Amino acid sequence: MSVSCGVECVLCVGCSRWAWKRCTHIGSDDSGSWPPATPEEFEPIPRICRLILAVYESDLNNPQYSPAGAHRVKPEWVVKRVTYEQTNGHAPPYLIYTDHDHHEIVLAIRGLNLIKESDYKLLLDNRLGMQMFDGGFAHHGLLKSATWLLNQESETLKCLWEENGRCYRMVFAGHSLGSGVAALLTVIVVNHRDRLAGIPRNLVSCYAVAPARCMSLNLAVKYADVIHSVILQDDFLPRTATPLEDIFKSIFCLPCLLFGVCLRDTFIPEGRKLRDPRRLYAPGRMYHIVERRFCRCGRYPPEVRTAIPVDGRFEHIVLSCNATSDHGIIWIEREAEKALQRMKEMSSDTVTTAPKIPKLERLQTIEKEHKDALERAVSLNIPYATTSTGNEEESSQEKSAEACQDENKSVHSGGGTSWDEVVKKLMKRDESGKLILKSETNALQ
Repeated sequence: MSVSCGVECVLCVGCSRWAWKRCTHIGSDDSGSWPPATPEEFEPIPRICRLILAVYESDLNNPQYSPAGAHRVKPEWVVKRVTYEQTNGHAPPYLIYTDHDHHEIVLAIRGLNLIKESDYKLLLDNRLGMQMFDGGFAHHGLLKSATWLLNQESETLKCLWEENGRCYRMVFAGHSLGSGVAALLTVIVVNHRDRLAGIPRNLVSCYAVAPARCMSLNLAVKYADVIHSVILQDDFLPRTATPLEDIFKSIFCLPCLLFGVCLRDTFIPEGRKLRDPRRLYAPGRMYHIVERRFCRCGRYPPEVRTAIPVDGRFEHIVLSCNATSDHGIIWIEREAEKALQRMKEMSSDTVTTAPKIPKLERLQTIEKEHKDALERAVSLNIPYATTSTGNEEESSQEKSAEACQDENKSVHSGGGTSWDEVVKKLMKRDESGKLILKSETNALQ
């Protein structure tokens, strides 16, 4: 009798401890040890969010989703807008925008449309471990969409970059579903820069807003120098290791699904998660916008933390009533703008003194963080992890003239897949000779 009572007491204490830890876990805990971001590195993010919002608009001259201060998007700088009818379901709608103020060429992709069947087909076109790419794994449907998008727009982007002096930054951005397409598109472009006239790696960047888990951990860390993920407090999507297709199959019972995932992932050892090469993660460097605190009502002035985490990379679902609302692009843009203004105000208060982190020193710190993350991934025995980004510094810093001479040569990462192989695996030609996506493909070798 006493033994059974003792077992019951231990069980009750254990369950109570688990319930307390899960219910008191808040979004800010995931980045509690991260350093703050600087205004210089965070400055493009609110602007990129406004460009993504512009994709949702039917008329940029009379916007419906107008954040404070309007979109600040100039319709005359919009090079191209593509709708669902024009993509034929191969990719979400997007626009190409030439920002002459900031010397950027931006391809912005919208997020999931809950009433569009084609978006669901992209999500459902995947199975665990189905698509191997560049020494890791990727979401099959999103990779096919990224490949189609590059085939469609590579000439347009190439011409824009050359027309603007071959010095503009090439920025790919997306929200939710579009973030996965943008991230994988960036990986392809970095590995096949000849598709865009040999653009240097350091002029290519990606902003994945409310990112989907679209690539394996080794790729997420490897491309952290070019991919930047933006997460608002308790957003559920970057934390949900459940395949995207299962999430949106259960969209009308999402709270129940999230609670079940929370229970399941609690009892999976961290080491087992890290050793699974098929497990997908949110890509690149993380920027976490934190605005709420435990047992406090309302929103606080937002702060931004940044890091390239390897273990503990947003692995636990947050049981919060804001888990879905924090996924909205409008809220993310609003809080990102507030955070940026707050950072600028704090830096202006100390304008009479030297900055705490000089710009050059911060750049060196970012490079060191990336190198440390790569080494950390190797030390944890992450499958396929290496200490090299696959592109040596001399190739990322090559001059435009030299790149132009090699225009017809494929520039890709070591151990990666050539562009012809990517197209061959994911696409085929119809009777008219046009490239179309295959309905089913084998995994890349």
